[in-house]
Amino acid sequence: MHRLEGAVRSYAWGSRTAIASLCGRTVPSAHPEAELWLGAHPADPARVVESKDGAASLLDVLESDPSGQLGTDSIERFGPHLPFLLKLLAAEEPLSLQAHPSAAQAVEGFAREEAMGLPADSPVRNYRDPSHKPELVVALTRFEALAGFRDPRRTVELLEVLGVPELDPYVGLLAGQPDSGGLRALFTTWITLPPPALSALLPRVLDGCVTYLATDGRGPREFVAEVRTALQLADFYPGDAGVLASLLLNRITLEPGQGLYLDAGNLHAYLHGMGIEIMANSDNVLRGGLTPKHVDVPELLRVLDFRSPAVPILEPEPVTSHEWRYRTPAPEFALSRLEPGVGDTVALSPCGPQILLCTAGAVRLRCHGETLDLVPGESVWLSASDPEVVLEAQAPDSQVFRARLGDARGADGDGAHPVS
Repeated sequence: MHRLEGAVRSYAWGSRTAIASLCGRTVPSAHPEAELWLGAHPADPARVVESKDGAASLLDVLESDPSGQLGTDSIERFGPHLPFLLKLLAAEEPLSLQAHPSAAQAVEGFAREEAMGLPADSPVRNYRDPSHKPELVVALTRFEALAGFRDPRRTVELLEVLGVPELDPYVGLLAGQPDSGGLRALFTTWITLPPPALSALLPRVLDGCVTYLATDGRGPREFVAEVRTALQLADFYPGDAGVLASLLLNRITLEPGQGLYLDAGNLHAYLHGMGIEIMANSDNVLRGGLTPKHVDVPELLRVLDFRSPAVPILEPEPVTSHEWRYRTPAPEFALSRLEPGVGDTVALSPCGPQILLCTAGAVRLRCHGETLDLVPGESVWLSASDPEVVLEAQAPDSQVFRARLGDARGADGDGAHPVS
């Protein structure tokens, strides 16, 4: 059991208050803080505090003793690497419109770009590793997102109520083929519009959005959130075809404690809010707009899933009276939330490598005669060799997120249980 120091990632869309405030640091921070990485990704590994005088990269710790740190089961399934990456995420502004590849697509794409000789840090590289990237985000605050293509028939309704004559050909395209093929055709058309055509169409669409919001009480009001989002995105990314694409996606709001799981090919964009994010240990991103970064449209189209099933909001399932889990099909990770009452004592069974992150209150951990206190923003690394850990809440409303391996079928491993 060792304290873990996360790596803060500064991106323009991050918040100067959210992560700093949760961690008890001076607000505002000097730079936007978008993510706190807790894992062993080579781009920015967390550090394991081994003594008062020193800390070592978690990546180096794993490489020095893979069996003791990760355990036989993890190595057999995923190799000598931590298969998940845990993050604290704070979005003050919208992230890029993006999707992630499947496992097979990641392997092929990485090999292709390696053969091309693209440097690992090349700005035009799509595949920085050979792994897919299923991910789960759980809201700590109200969390806004776009995720997955909306049912085409509903999208036709949305585009029609905007009352924009210039949209008629596109509405007709989708109305004539209200399925994944029609969505692919419309998205491809919009994302590849020549600049003059985009400059002519987008302002008319935005005018239609403004008019729609101004007609309160004179028609259906089903699409207010979607229309407002398009206008907000246009403010952040003027002239970007991703603003049009946003009108094809489900607009989702998560309340604190709710989760959203995103599998390969799901086009999405986080818009605003703070959450816990866990994913397979990958940094592969195919972008489709709303960003100044590299956009590779042909490669994005190759990985996108244009089917439009409902994107369910995940409600946690109770494991015990103190633990709730977020069930996903991803075998690389499992995430649960612990909320013991003051004085409650909970035992965490050994089940391979784990990371615990405190997000509220205060807790004390006991393991093999040692104790460690966690307050919000602090985390701990538990190796596969660590025995049972006992967690005790030291303050009201304490909350800890627990990241560990999923099983071979994507279900969670052992849960926590009260200590008698």
